[in-house]
Amino acid sequence: MNIGQILLNLWESSGFAALITGFVSQNSWQNLLMIIIACGLLYLAIVKKFEPLLLTGIAFGCLLTNLPGAGLYHQELWDAYVQGTPYINAAGETIEHITFTTIIHDGGLLDIFYIGVKSSLYPCLIFMGVGAMTDFGPLLSNPKSLLLGAAAQMGVFVAFFGASLMGFTGMEAASIGIIGGADGPTAIFLTSQLAPHLLGAIAVAAYSYMALIPMIQPPIMRLMTTPEQRKIKMVQTRTVSKTEKIIFPIVVTIFVALLLPDTAPLIGCLMLGNLFKETGVTDRLSDTVQNALMNIVTILLSTAVGATMVGSRFLTWETLKIVFLGVFAFALSTAGGLLGGLVMCKVTKGKVNPLIGSAGVSAVPMAARVSNVEGQKANPSNFLLMHAMGPNVAGVIGSAIAAGFLLSVFG
Repeated sequence: MNIGQILLNLWESSGFAALITGFVSQNSWQNLLMIIIACGLLYLAIVKKFEPLLLTGIAFGCLLTNLPGAGLYHQELWDAYVQGTPYINAAGETIEHITFTTIIHDGGLLDIFYIGVKSSLYPCLIFMGVGAMTDFGPLLSNPKSLLLGAAAQMGVFVAFFGASLMGFTGMEAASIGIIGGADGPTAIFLTSQLAPHLLGAIAVAAYSYMALIPMIQPPIMRLMTTPEQRKIKMVQTRTVSKTEKIIFPIVVTIFVALLLPDTAPLIGCLMLGNLFKETGVTDRLSDTVQNALMNIVTILLSTAVGATMVGSRFLTWETLKIVFLGVFAFALSTAGGLLGGLVMCKVTKGKVNPLIGSAGVSAVPMAARVSNVEGQKANPSNFLLMHAMGPNVAGVIGSAIAAGFLLSVFG
């Protein structure tokens, strides 16, 4: 037994050797830099608490996928699946047509996780959990809130045109634009269908900006409204009956799915989760969807999304453009909602506080809380939270509809 040879073989097969001896090669330095970026994202998630439930998994998935030799995720396998080209596996066999079965057989652990993203399973299950945690009562008590949710989608389409002008394809621009909806699952759902090679950058941008809502939105809110407008107190809305809350998810599902069939998976799961919550006879299912299922899917989704952050794909100029366009889209969506709020304030002769318009983005309930905080800064006796929740939940529906529209155009 040659101990020296055994140790040499162990070293040569290790990831350390791949990093050191291949540092000057095409990908090794990128892997090393992505490991550093992953550690930075873990810092933001754990210490700074930036969307920790999702960013922790995304960062650790990024760490795992960039460890040389681990074989957990195979970008070339997914490229062959998307492009319909042959794939040569580790055994030297040529596979003409890649299927999910092939990926399960020849892929690594994170490849198997990613099947749930590519098939849109995880985003839809996340939406089911969101629906089970959402109260549509504020929206039903003030249906005009739907208009504010629609106005807050302005950033999605403006950013889409901006991305097109910057050289992105239509499908890539659509995926980038949806960041403006401030809805992580929707962004993942659309991007996995239209531009999966941008998934890591778009997911990180979307969730980062959602975490930064308390920093991004207030300056825009103060810029677009006057102190007098921010002081406006709104009257208490009417009480919504249980029957209305049960009928609403059924009607919305039928109408939206018939209008935009591509939206059916997201809207259907959102409204099914809400129906579990509102019926009063499915409490066990509602509890499972809100807690156990939501937590399990969050782990799988975040880790799988992080796996797509391969150095050779992530460290490009396109990623920087996506980061810029993402914050641009989010800011414009906030501005669009505020414009809708200003119009509504004018039409109602000062009965609507325009600050609730900024809650028209889909980040529930953080955007509504920010509207409430800004209102109380102007008037300590002002309580806008329930009024802002109407546009906020309308934004969830609006972002799903926007994604369905873009998918129907480019899918």
